[in-house]
Amino acid sequence: MRHAEDPHIRPAGISAHALGNDTLLHELEQLHRTRHETFLYGSEEALKRHTLRTGELEAEYLHRFPNRQTTASRTRAGARAREAAARVESLPE
Repeated sequence: MRHAEDPHIRPAGISAHALGNDTLLHELEQLHRTRHETFLYGSEEALKRHTLRTGELEAEYLHRFPNRQTTASRTRAGARAREAAARVESLPE
């Protein structure tokens, strides 16, 4: 895949920096919702653009909200706890 510096890939959409918080979040939601379909069925160019735009918007979101709320279950420790609980539940009584 080419990088964002590639002159053959035009930027798409309004700069992430210029978007308001609500619009930024909406755009991210749309991109995440369409990622799987773009990955499976999009052209190489469509996938490159999707990847670049997603990276741009995600980087801007993390820049604006560095202390965003995280859920314990979405951490490595949380995943290990889920796996351990599943193993315990699968043991015969």
